[in-house]
Amino acid sequence: MEVADFDFELPPERIAQHPARPRESARLLHVRAAGLDDRIVRDLPALLRPGDIVVANDTRVIPAQLEGVRGGAHVGITLDRPLADGSWHALARNARRLHPGDEIVFPAGLAATVRRRDPDGGVALAFNLEGEAFATALRQAAALALPPYIARPHGPEPVDATDYQTMFAVHEGAVAAPTAGLHFTPALVAALEAAGVHHTTLTLHVGAGTFLPMRAETVEAHKLHCERGIIAPETAAAINAAVAAGGRLVAVGTTTLRLLESATGEDGIVRPFAGETDIFIKPGHRFTSARLLLTNFHLPRSTLFMLVCAFCGTERMRAAYAHAIAAGYRFYSYGDACLLERA
Repeated sequence: MEVADFDFELPPERIAQHPARPRESARLLHVRAAGLDDRIVRDLPALLRPGDIVVANDTRVIPAQLEGVRGGAHVGITLDRPLADGSWHALARNARRLHPGDEIVFPAGLAATVRRRDPDGGVALAFNLEGEAFATALRQAAALALPPYIARPHGPEPVDATDYQTMFAVHEGAVAAPTAGLHFTPALVAALEAAGVHHTTLTLHVGAGTFLPMRAETVEAHKLHCERGIIAPETAAAINAAVAAGGRLVAVGTTTLRLLESATGEDGIVRPFAGETDIFIKPGHRFTSARLLLTNFHLPRSTLFMLVCAFCGTERMRAAYAHAIAAGYRFYSYGDACLLERA
């Protein structure tokens, strides 16, 4: 498949620069086999059925952009993901100038030693702090790594610290927000519960690789970066029980769907999971987990647009996106949402 097959024209004014307020007032495009319905996120309890189970990502976004010094040279670092040995994989500007053993000094008493350098511009960094001391230093020294299409010429605004965090956020480790979860509020979750819809969470720490463009000309030549995820045994049990009782599994966001597909067998049973996944969901993928997907509108030529095409059908998604553009829906991280029923 050619990457160009997943291109489309998006007027720049359709890119949201701030979220809807309140969050559940964002528009919602319901994409079904029978057609397209224009709704709002607050309608979600009426669009789901009693017994369905909504699964969201409870990762918490950390400040991930750091400016440091190696010798006399300035070094820009974007944290990507924690590694099993306690170090961090990061993306570095001018990574070719970094070598194993180099020390990078950051503000707030934070420093890191380069353990290795990858051919793709990544580095493994061992920091001098860990745990709460590391988290405190990041809050003092680092900035949010907002997507490049959110225009912040002077850096993130104070309100972004809360706007770019979901109500489910508990486990620190994400570089980017699982943006479908940004539409949820305690009032919406309460309305879902009142409608008989269950909910639970899993954890996938979204990495900096989500910001990288596809440089290959063919889909098959592209490889996704790894991301670390956890599905607790009690979460898997809750999902399996709801599905066994006839409920539908509703994934909140592409990150949730990717982890569910990594942990679900051909029998449709979700297994507990703890580890890294680099699953690339593209047209032709055979889904075994979610029946519905709540997600934002994605970039042209992106792996996430390919994912929704795999889930719902390429022609259906092209028609849905054309409708959304014509109808003035707001796109990307701070934008509106769509509820997709699996083809």
